[in-house]
Amino acid sequence: MAKSRPRLLIVDDEEAILETMTFTFEDDYEVFTGTSASEGLALLDKHAPIAVVISDQRMPEMTGVEFLARVFSHSPATQRIILTGFADMNAIIRAINDGHVYAYITKPWEPDQLKQVVRRAAEHHALTCENERLLGDLRTANVFLEGVMDQLDTGAVALDARGLVRAVNKPARQFLGLVGDVRGKDLREALPREVYERFSSAVGCIRSDNEMSHADIDLPVGDGVRLRVKLHSLSGPQGEDLGQVILAREISHEPMRLRFDEILEGLANHGDGALRPRLSAAQAELGKLSQQLREKLVSAPGMGELRERTNRTLTAIEHWLTVDDALAREDFPDAQLLRERMRVAGARWPLGGRLPPRVKELAQRVETYYESGDNPKRAVL
Repeated sequence: MAKSRPRLLIVDDEEAILETMTFTFEDDYEVFTGTSASEGLALLDKHAPIAVVISDQRMPEMTGVEFLARVFSHSPATQRIILTGFADMNAIIRAINDGHVYAYITKPWEPDQLKQVVRRAAEHHALTCENERLLGDLRTANVFLEGVMDQLDTGAVALDARGLVRAVNKPARQFLGLVGDVRGKDLREALPREVYERFSSAVGCIRSDNEMSHADIDLPVGDGVRLRVKLHSLSGPQGEDLGQVILAREISHEPMRLRFDEILEGLANHGDGALRPRLSAAQAELGKLSQQLREKLVSAPGMGELRERTNRTLTAIEHWLTVDDALAREDFPDAQLLRERMRVAGARWPLGGRLPPRVKELAQRVETYYESGDNPKRAVL
């Protein structure tokens, strides 16, 4: 596919000059011409992107400088060249200083000189557009990268070699109590005083002790948060020191997670004895755990996951007890409803197929009742 030619717009109220200019540039550019500033602005819109605009200084509606100022406001990347006589030089110099004009050509002009100026202007336009594209791609990439970093369950703070904050993700903002844009600031300036003292002390201990891979610290953020802090050095292509990343993982919920795991394992490994008392006790303890998790102000992913698993387990236990009660107390409970409750409970149970043996018996009893309609009115759990 052939590369498209740069677009050139020429505005002059003299038809003869427009014809001469068209003939000069039509082999290398897609040329558009207008006889007034208003027509030129319309063409600028219609045929965008225009790489270069050439305008005469003296035109009826407005001067070339005024017209190119409008072009600059409307399409900053478009390069602007003005044709002028020496009498207009003061206005041209002001326009160049204001950024409205890329170059000026005095009358009469040399065709080769004009071609060189236009070629450089078109190259400058192409480079400007490519830079804008690259910056746009970089901004988009940063949006995606920040989106990914914010979804991590670990806080991350990137410091340059001078110790200034260069990047920080959403979990780190919450764990450390960061407010506003802290990029370019020293950690001492970015963090609340008490948080900085504890956080920097932990980081300093890791730096000074080669055998120490992490440090656990309690911070006065929200209702309190416990973090496990690690350090990772950043090096450039030649091994130069670029700074470091401080990783902070929330571990406030870990004691609760361990207790949750103990409760689940105890239920899954329960033997042949009655399960109902064990389920009732687990239900009460998980209810307290759920309340503790709701009261925690830190909305870390680990905390949220534990909260969800706890609630799912409570739902499973509630359904099992309800089904067992229905089979023990009712002559003909709704078999389809019992099956649905067992299905939901199985889907909510966090350990998948590792069901307590008595729950498996309950599921089999429901299926037998569904198929035969025979209910001995006896509790299974």
